[in-house]
Amino acid sequence: MTDSSENTTHFGFQTVREEDKAGRVQGVFTSVASKYDIMNDVMSVGIHRIWKDAMMDWLAPRPGQKLLDVAGGTGDISFRFLKRAGHGHSTVCDITESMLIEGRKRAEAESMADSLDWVVGDAMKLPFADNTFDVYTISFGIRNVTRPQEALNEAYRVLRPGGRLMVLEFNQIPNPMLQKAYDLYSFNVIPRMGQAIAGDRDSYQYLVESIRKFPNQETFLSMVKTAGFGNAKYRNLSMGIACLHSGWKL
Repeated sequence: MTDSSENTTHFGFQTVREEDKAGRVQGVFTSVASKYDIMNDVMSVGIHRIWKDAMMDWLAPRPGQKLLDVAGGTGDISFRFLKRAGHGHSTVCDITESMLIEGRKRAEAESMADSLDWVVGDAMKLPFADNTFDVYTISFGIRNVTRPQEALNEAYRVLRPGGRLMVLEFNQIPNPMLQKAYDLYSFNVIPRMGQAIAGDRDSYQYLVESIRKFPNQETFLSMVKTAGFGNAKYRNLSMGIACLHSGWKL
């Protein structure tokens, strides 16, 4: 007999049981881990670097701050944060261990080893005490979380009073014609790039679909506020292809 109360969610355009999504996401990122950084450059024509720099500009890291970089993967955000801060500490947390392994191979990881921790963990149930971190970032990761609101609630819990949340994620272009053009590129070109470069079309098909399933800017802003964050705002990047959301634990 089927349990009618069973909770479901989306995995790209598929409907799956909530309990199955994390495993599927892990499968995607385990598959692409070794080519993840290369694909980011190819898919965005390097623009993801500009978006991440814009994130750091708004965040304005300060010396001595403690960062929790969730879904931190290969460490891109943490490396930028530590360089901007001058000195501090970053904990890179990701549910997929193979992504962390790839990150630790990078030259920046070796040079910053004393300022970095790499932790396998779930964004919805972080393995950290309350009021631990000054800054929480999640970059192109929250759309892969089974229940994003729970991840935001956890972000609030682990931040110290006065702490800062910043989310960088793909989003919706306000102009319908530009959104249509972007969709044509995303659905027709990116999966083919995934096949050619990473040998994995299906994972990049999922990643494209997951962008279209993610809430728009205003809806996500309301989720940030629901988690308890004050002074919550967002800034569109590249006409809304990506978006930065910011909030404070006041």
